[in-house]
Amino acid sequence: MKNPSRRRFLAVTCATAAAVSAGPTFAKVGSSRTLKMRNLHTGEKLEAAYWTNGDYSSGGLKQFNKLLRDHRANEVTRMDPKLFDIVYKLKEKFNYKGTIEIISGYRSAKTNAKLRAAGRGVAKRSYHTRGMAMDIRMPGVPLSKLRRAALDLKAGGVGYYPKSNFVHVDTGPVRRW
Repeated sequence: MKNPSRRRFLAVTCATAAAVSAGPTFAKVGSSRTLKMRNLHTGEKLEAAYWTNGDYSSGGLKQFNKLLRDHRANEVTRMDPKLFDIVYKLKEKFNYKGTIEIISGYRSAKTNAKLRAAGRGVAKRSYHTRGMAMDIRMPGVPLSKLRRAALDLKAGGVGYYPKSNFVHVDTGPVRRW
């Protein structure tokens, strides 16, 4: 029979190693996570907390959903809250105090089809149509560094568009292009 204290030691050691290797975590429960964004197509700006008192804030999320709406169809969807976590982690990584610029958030299926037909390099099953993607930039942060930081998160897809000056982030499977 194995020594129970040895098993406990190994279990605690493995759990501690897993927690440390998971990387930086968010502040304690009860803290707030605020983002400052501007939709480049509509000119609208928003600074709001999407997370307060240990949970996602429905009011803050609704405001961001509206900001990230399909401006062509004026259609709003529920954006994946984990998407805001990705952007927040990127903001924190660079200690970024400026306004995050949104090139694209939600796109309706109809808008996506129109952009695809126009040959704009739009994916047929884009995560934008599911409220799971954003195209962003942080003025003052080199795009290549933003891309690298997004890849390091291993939190979803990362697309790099240096000619158009933005990075795509989504909450789909981890992949890159």
